[in-house]
Amino acid sequence: MYAKEIPNDVPADVWENITALYTWKAFPPIGLAPKLQYVQLQSAGANQILGLRLFEKTDIVFSTSNGVHPPQISEWLIPLSVHEHLENQKKRNCVDPDSDEDVEDAVGLRVGILGYGAVGRQVARVAKAFGMDPGLGDPAGEFPSKWFYGKEQLDDFLDSDLDLLVITLPATPATANMIGEDQFDILSKKKTFISNVGRGSVVDTKALIAALDSNKIRGAALDVTEPEPLPADSKLWGYKNVFITPHCAGNSNHFNERTFKILAYNLERRSKGQPPVNQVDRSLGY
Repeated sequence: MYAKEIPNDVPADVWENITALYTWKAFPPIGLAPKLQYVQLQSAGANQILGLRLFEKTDIVFSTSNGVHPPQISEWLIPLSVHEHLENQKKRNCVDPDSDEDVEDAVGLRVGILGYGAVGRQVARVAKAFGMDPGLGDPAGEFPSKWFYGKEQLDDFLDSDLDLLVITLPATPATANMIGEDQFDILSKKKTFISNVGRGSVVDTKALIAALDSNKIRGAALDVTEPEPLPADSKLWGYKNVFITPHCAGNSNHFNERTFKILAYNLERRSKGQPPVNQVDRSLGY
């Protein structure tokens, strides 16, 4: 199911009659499946099909599994505060803070959500439940109280006293290196903590390292990096205030169940002549 290449043991006459495909990164070359009409991706993003001839040169409908990851990704964000204690545990070292003033709880902290899709809305709900202020999102996770849209408003969004910035954006040419040196300068006013659960390419890695070196930000939690996987010699591994996981925040024992429900729902819609949900917009790349 997680194959990156199509199987070699599928007979040609089977490919000739395939009309729908459920896959992650394994795609047939153009012409192998001439009747293919619909591809259901397992992923919430679609960056793996950008530049793919089957996507770029045909009118085959591609849909993502957007909506299956919000519960587990929002839950990934919550226990990050115990990271330092885990490191001390490995060293068998009990370290108490000097005073209560050194321990900051979540109540009243402002969280900014960059990318207000299914994951972003669930993050807003969870943040609100913890007493945080998703001031740039909607506490109920239904609609934002204030919109910041496009690169022209990005700096205004970042300059709104954020304690925590959660990035959930997809990887597209428009989002590449969206958070760079200038943006880290803005975030330095509040020493914002960065959590990236979208795609690593949204953040300029060199600018992130420079921001950490100069203490412009309090730290970072990265489920995604650029490049990915992160090389063993990357400087990011060495920071005490950086928490890194291998693009696993979306893992869940309910993942397959949820993606198959989307697949079944979309097949039903197509049988009725209706467009599938989560259809990839070729002009946007997601």
